[in-house]
Amino acid sequence: MNGDITLNSSAFPGREVHHKKKFSWKRALFLLFAMLVLVTFAFLFLFPTVFTLTNSFMSTTEISANYGKIFTGLGVSGDGGRVFIAEKVNLQLIPDKVSFSQYSTVLLKSPEYLIKFWNSVFYVLPIVVFQLVVAAGASYSFARVDTKFRSIVFFAYIILMLMPYQVTLVPNYLVINEMNLLNTRWAIILPGIFSPFSVFILTKFMKRIPSAIVEAAKLDGAGEWQIFSKIYMPMCRATLYSVAILVFIDYWNMVEQPLILLTDSELYPLSVFLSKINEGDTGIALAIAVIYMVPPVLLFLYSEDYLIDGIAYSASVKG
Repeated sequence: MNGDITLNSSAFPGREVHHKKKFSWKRALFLLFAMLVLVTFAFLFLFPTVFTLTNSFMSTTEISANYGKIFTGLGVSGDGGRVFIAEKVNLQLIPDKVSFSQYSTVLLKSPEYLIKFWNSVFYVLPIVVFQLVVAAGASYSFARVDTKFRSIVFFAYIILMLMPYQVTLVPNYLVINEMNLLNTRWAIILPGIFSPFSVFILTKFMKRIPSAIVEAAKLDGAGEWQIFSKIYMPMCRATLYSVAILVFIDYWNMVEQPLILLTDSELYPLSVFLSKINEGDTGIALAIAVIYMVPPVLLFLYSEDYLIDGIAYSASVKG
């Protein structure tokens, strides 16, 4: 038999036919170019963080030598304006001599910075905890209760979530003023607890839970509280973690709320101090910025998997 024989891998299930891919210069150049672009963007995103971390270990003398009088009010021009740069700027990542003087000043010699740090903690933790409690109950109601007003109320939640905070700041101020809570911690905590963001995310995820699971639980005699605590909450664990991280980061960096709702500077969180970085010592500000970054970074590293899973589940929700 002189005919050509074509081997089909399906005819020999125990054998695999391997096909070698031809080397493509176009594909290699494209991958190289894509990698260079990604590395460039990664460097641009990470540079401010690395710059802040390394420069926080510089001495005050070295910072002045490299950056002059940047962000200080020591120099004043002839017409009364501020002088932000008095010397030539020399960006330097690695300090000539490592110094912990800024950190010792912040942690040991100046309690006002620690007070502002703990102010941030006392604001954010209650907001995160109680916002999740309120959102869990409201989301369960939106997912389980079928009334004609449900869609209207949920649509109102979406509208409130889409509005910038600056739009709702005036109504919040008026309400807080009527409750005589201005210049108190509750002026920050109460509006944060009832934010619609968590309600929207959790509702969309709870609607994704199959109704067959709920019907099976009802046949076993489970009530609404058991369905909520034994079925919905465990299944929403990843989403709850991801929402908690996003809410923590959002309120950890708040600036407008304290400036508008608080008049006593001792009640300000540390984020307000960082927004006024050009009014103080640059070295101290860099050290405080590093300390301020520690809680969000640790929270993200600890809950990274939950954050990714929660976002993935929420993004795949239908309806």
